[in-house]
Amino acid sequence: MKSLHHLLLLFVVVFSLALSTSADSHEEFLDCLSSYHPEESNSISRVVYTELNSSYSAILESSIQNQRFSTPNTPRPLVIVTPLNTSHVQTTIHCSKRNGLQIRTRSGGHDFEGLSYVSDVPFVIVDLSQFRSIDVDVENEVAWVQSGAITGELYYRINEGATNVTFPGALCHTVGIGGLISGGGYGLLFRKYGLAGDNVNDAQFVDANGRVLDRRLMGEDLFWAIRGGGGGSFGIVLSWKVKLVPIPSTVTVFSVGRTLEQNATQLLHRWQYVAPNLPNDIYSVVSISTMNATGNGTRTVLAQFSSVFQGSANELMPLMQERFPELGLVRENLIEMTWIESLIFLTQLPDESPEILLNRTYRNTLLYPAFKAKSDYVRKPMPEIALQGLWSQLLEDVATTATLNIISYGGKMDEIPESALPFPHRKGTLYKINYNIGWREEENSNPQRYMNWIRKLYRYMGAFVSKSPREAYINYRDLDIGRNNHDGKTSYKQASVWGRKYFKKNFDRLVYVKSKIDPQNFFRHEQSIPPRFH
Repeated sequence: MKSLHHLLLLFVVVFSLALSTSADSHEEFLDCLSSYHPEESNSISRVVYTELNSSYSAILESSIQNQRFSTPNTPRPLVIVTPLNTSHVQTTIHCSKRNGLQIRTRSGGHDFEGLSYVSDVPFVIVDLSQFRSIDVDVENEVAWVQSGAITGELYYRINEGATNVTFPGALCHTVGIGGLISGGGYGLLFRKYGLAGDNVNDAQFVDANGRVLDRRLMGEDLFWAIRGGGGGSFGIVLSWKVKLVPIPSTVTVFSVGRTLEQNATQLLHRWQYVAPNLPNDIYSVVSISTMNATGNGTRTVLAQFSSVFQGSANELMPLMQERFPELGLVRENLIEMTWIESLIFLTQLPDESPEILLNRTYRNTLLYPAFKAKSDYVRKPMPEIALQGLWSQLLEDVATTATLNIISYGGKMDEIPESALPFPHRKGTLYKINYNIGWREEENSNPQRYMNWIRKLYRYMGAFVSKSPREAYINYRDLDIGRNNHDGKTSYKQASVWGRKYFKKNFDRLVYVKSKIDPQNFFRHEQSIPPRFH
């Protein structure tokens, strides 16, 4: 009993010291911000928020897309900085290093594990929401876009200047440009033009020493790493020079649903062979969910087959009749529209006017506020019996809020070498699967039954997806597959467990780049790239 008393007393002392140290670091960090560049002290004070500021919570919550990381138990940053210029970013890096605070950098807040705005150690958020200028040069088919811009803002600004070009970015309009490109970034045009990261010419970057580097100054190794190696590992990318790509005046979309009773199993099995071999102009996705079956009160599986084609309905109809007649498309299923309208259509936004793409805080009411997601890549078609096993899991009671999005690869992605960017999922990939299960806000305090279900599903799928390694998409971060130590002492071997899944052989080059640009491992989080010998 006496030893227990001593243990509790020791815990209280250690905990009190930790709080005291954290408070001291906090105050010293704020003093550092105001004194590092005295001429800018007034300027930076206007973009610094602590829990004493009335705006702190609103700014913290403003771009959190996964309410799993918005609970009373979620660790909160000591300070949020919303920089307006490069100097603000440099000062924040300097003062964080000096006071032993970690930095988390957030652009759109979409990351699935909250790593851009959550940490278990004392930390500062650099929130780039005010760092979002866009300069479009239609004549030269390029644009400079700051990392804090969302993809919808970029699409809208390009469309203002010209309707015959765009950027091959994300499907969801609230995804931040910084996070998108940092993970490679796929979207509606990736089968024709490659990833977002494949279409970047230059970047402006701040390293752990506060140096501002462009492509020439940073060198090709670092320029390669920041376009797919994941955010938060190397430094802070302030802006990107992106290539614009041509689009036709008319695109054609369709979205048709088929249930198990309407041969969804056979259709999805056939789709695996058809979709990756369709022309590069077609983006094809199958969304899987469950619904109440008509008449008998039981549930069934619904497979929603959707496509966006860069061309007219008169071109698409005979193509689909030839390649995928089993789907039974009719001319009435095809809708012609503009490229911008197809983004709004496919994401089911409530307002058809392009202005909705400027709404940074939009929350899709069709999705659940809290969720857990995972990803896989498939290189061999799944047999029908495997699909039937998948359906049985989706029809469990807990899975009524689950969705699977199956995105076809092929096209241009087969032509780009695996080593072109850190993103390696290229030739031979038939499709990617995104697994997602959501739950309501009132259930967020105890999400375990949903987490258990998606992990069980993931184990089941292991027999049918890529192997050695089992690949995963860095922009769908998943801490289930491994994490770094909080003290920054993660071993290369430990990190390579998840690193190989995201990057395959490219992981070694990323470690090499990290060792050169940030050998002290200042920029780190649970799945950041470690330096080789740290």
